[in-house]
Amino acid sequence: MLADPLDADVVAAALRAVLRPEQVLSGPAERDAYAHDDAEWADFHRPLAVALPESTPDVAAIVRFAGRAGVPVVARGTGTGLSGGANAVEGSIVVSLERMTRMLDLDVAERVVIAEAGVINDDLRQAVAAEGLWYPPDPASYRISTIGGNVATNAGGICCVKYGVTRDYVLGLTVVLADGEIVRLGRRTAKGATGYDLTALMVGSEGTLGIITEVTLRLLPLGGREERAIVGSFPSLETAGVAVAAIGAAGIIPSALELVDEMCLRAVDEWRSLGLPHDAAALLLATVDEPGETGAGAAASIARLMTDAGALGVEQAASPQEVERLFLARRLAYPALERLGPVLTEDICVPRRAVPEMLGRIRDTAAAHDVVIATIAHAGDGNLHPLIIVAEGDQRAQDRAKDAFDRIVDDCRALGGTVTGEHGVGLLKLSGARLELGYRVIAMHRDIKAALDPQGILNPGKAF
Repeated sequence: MLADPLDADVVAAALRAVLRPEQVLSGPAERDAYAHDDAEWADFHRPLAVALPESTPDVAAIVRFAGRAGVPVVARGTGTGLSGGANAVEGSIVVSLERMTRMLDLDVAERVVIAEAGVINDDLRQAVAAEGLWYPPDPASYRISTIGGNVATNAGGICCVKYGVTRDYVLGLTVVLADGEIVRLGRRTAKGATGYDLTALMVGSEGTLGIITEVTLRLLPLGGREERAIVGSFPSLETAGVAVAAIGAAGIIPSALELVDEMCLRAVDEWRSLGLPHDAAALLLATVDEPGETGAGAAASIARLMTDAGALGVEQAASPQEVERLFLARRLAYPALERLGPVLTEDICVPRRAVPEMLGRIRDTAAAHDVVIATIAHAGDGNLHPLIIVAEGDQRAQDRAKDAFDRIVDDCRALGGTVTGEHGVGLLKLSGARLELGYRVIAMHRDIKAALDPQGILNPGKAF
């Protein structure tokens, strides 16, 4: 970690002049606590100060000061990101939106909610559910990640195979631009075609074009769905991948289709003793939510396709408690693996037909680089999460893991995939994004960045 290039005390004092003193953290330990997100493998620096705004005008005041001082600004929510997008850069101010947690409006008739960026995903989901409404995007971190962070990375989740990702629900945004101006983008109507779609531009921009402070989201009715779960255990990752491809080819759109490999199952079972199968190389977990006979027929078809692909066994459940039980292993997989050591998390997305081939290549990469790779996946849309695990402090193993990481990205691109499905580019995926996008498209990104952030103070060095 490099020494602070500017006087941290001066920066903290200046921030306290535009905010309340308790909204600025300046102690070394406090700054270290906000230095990085969950991508500890990516570079990070101790920030000069941490600002805790409580309103959009607070954020604007911080950014205006940063612009005058030429200080970079890195926005963050609760730091659950996995690509280094919220990692502090040298000589920066971290702006944490964790105190901006108000639900500003909930229009039940129009099925629209407006929330500040620091609202936790699950808190929003519960609040709208109380009014008979549903916000579908459910990243694995939904209980602790913020809506603003979800928007900044265009987060996905387990149900996105059918219901789409965060971008599909964002109608409008309030954004603080690099000059401190506050703009409101988008709309709250069901339709709209006025001007360029600047709202969509901001979604997934990882804090490089503006700081999102308020989000207007469309909602769906909560009722009318009857969830059924189908879980198959498979003798190999490849046979599970064949089942994934078969379900897609059959035209069935499950509300979730998740894969958990043997290592994840073992880690979860050793931690929580769930009685998971020990003879399976992978579990494939599906849900359908069509009501009545339609849903029952879709569940039966998926069970049959799993069996035909070589499943060792298939279990079905219809009650909410049983569905939750069957999916618990998927929810617990990542934290269970974190208990084993540092985890380098991949996030690639390949065409659904390429899932079996990509799973095989991941297995081969683990062997070739002598690393341990566990795999969980939103398999229904080809979004795979190979998790590379190394022992704490083993530098040579970490070097091999980084080489394996790069090979996985190369294989993904070779199969027609994209280097990130939902975690964002951040810092970890910069080289892969460069190859995927190409020179001219990156130049377009730079032109947009220069137009909106001519000083380059908003999360510099991230996303492209």
